[in-house]
Amino acid sequence: MTNTEWWRTAVVYQIYIRSFADSDGDGIGDINGIRNRLGYLRSLGVDAIWITPWYPSPLLDGGYDVSDYRNINELFGSLDEAATLIEEAHDRGIRVIIDLVPNHTSWDHEWFREAIASAKGSRARSRYHFAKGKGWRGRRPPTNWQSVFGGSTWERLSDGAWYLHIFDKSQPDLNWENEEVQAEFDEIIRFWLDRGVDGLRIDVAHGMIKDPGFPDIRDRSAMLDSINAEDHPFWDRPGIHDINRRWRAVLDEYDDRMMVAEAWVNSDRLRDYLRPDEYHQSFNFDLLSAPWDADEFAAAIERAVTNAEVVGASPTWVLSNHDVMRHVTRYALPEGADWRRWPVTGPHDILDEELGRRRARSAVMITLALPGSAYLYQGEELGLPEVWDLPEHVLDDPTWERTSHEERGRDGCRVPVPWTTDGPSLGFGEGDAWLPQPPGFALLAVARQADAPESMLAHYRRLLARRRDWLLGDQSVVIEVDDQVLTISRESGPRCVVNMGDQPVSLPSGVVVEASEAIDGTLPPDCAVWLATGE
Repeated sequence: MTNTEWWRTAVVYQIYIRSFADSDGDGIGDINGIRNRLGYLRSLGVDAIWITPWYPSPLLDGGYDVSDYRNINELFGSLDEAATLIEEAHDRGIRVIIDLVPNHTSWDHEWFREAIASAKGSRARSRYHFAKGKGWRGRRPPTNWQSVFGGSTWERLSDGAWYLHIFDKSQPDLNWENEEVQAEFDEIIRFWLDRGVDGLRIDVAHGMIKDPGFPDIRDRSAMLDSINAEDHPFWDRPGIHDINRRWRAVLDEYDDRMMVAEAWVNSDRLRDYLRPDEYHQSFNFDLLSAPWDADEFAAAIERAVTNAEVVGASPTWVLSNHDVMRHVTRYALPEGADWRRWPVTGPHDILDEELGRRRARSAVMITLALPGSAYLYQGEELGLPEVWDLPEHVLDDPTWERTSHEERGRDGCRVPVPWTTDGPSLGFGEGDAWLPQPPGFALLAVARQADAPESMLAHYRRLLARRRDWLLGDQSVVIEVDDQVLTISRESGPRCVVNMGDQPVSLPSGVVVEASEAIDGTLPPDCAVWLATGE
């Protein structure tokens, strides 16, 4: 493990811990499950893993409701097992990034239990946001703010006080103007860095500072729009950057460590998070959100590269994660459909699944040809689709309840990984999985794809091997679009050419070293190639 800025070019594999691999047969993924699959991850060719929250939690929001930041949820393992995982990953040349959730705690956290047991105006309550209600006897919420998961952001206690939760009511927001809160997280970060983690992924990095005046939001259409927000009362406020700098100073006490922000903000404002004394990286979601269109992809790429270069950072590329519809399904939607509003019930036979797979194979060739780092979401290397038809009784996302069963939420992208073609959970564990896998997952299992040269898994392995050999280094990139043909050129490595139109085009000159599908003289629609001038 060398002391270099490894994150600038790393391929990072996101592990949603409950759904990756179950070692003890309880139906829930765990730390030892990850340890058992480190060989797979090494053979895939990734440089680091990012593990979603593994802390003690009531799991009312998939672990993003933390009750103890210095321990491991017993469902997932122990601190000793976490230490062994970190050591074994390092032995294989794999870095370890963990999730940190600083915007809110669980309502089971000792601080919040103390707060609700304490008097109004107490020190314990000052760690969170409490406010008086409006109307007769304060029975109405203090503001009209709406939760990301539906309903009001305010919950009333028996003593009449209201507490703030931007997400679920089980996730009270911390008051980041409070010095005790800031000092506590300094020490939490040190706790994990001392145990060898290589990086931190910061959840809701754009949401920690709130307007202390708690103003109503006049434009309800902008209530949850953090991308286009300006002077929003709880998104992307200026005080965020003071927190970023404080954390960066803590990380700089250690060698070779990094932090990456989950900040859903406008790409021009995102670069402020990447200044030299703030984050090392921030996820850029423009490409994830872009429709399948060469001009849209080119614009998203150029913005990301430019904004990173301006502040000396490296861009990041992501197509899927645990919060959004899997991209193999997004690319299968009818033209013009908005995946964020696509219905989760009813018939879906108008999805073009073959088109989605073809575009997904091309999309990863784009991201892996670009400068910077790529973040992969577990199962995308298998071509796993969104699962639409989970039984209602297994739905776990708090969105399901908070929208009165109108929105199913994110469970469809969190279904456990299939490792084998048979068994009660297709090799995920010895028993049934916490979310049931559809029958079609058996056809996408690792065991079925591992030795199939044209499989999605083989495709990813080849691309990652090529990228490791060729594409580390310079940040320069030239993006060109010619009639829906996107070309990505680097000073080193191959050109990536993608036909994003609906008609075949002439194959550009050069030696084809990788292709998203078999080609014969022309470049078919939705097909990508990597071209070299010679081999």
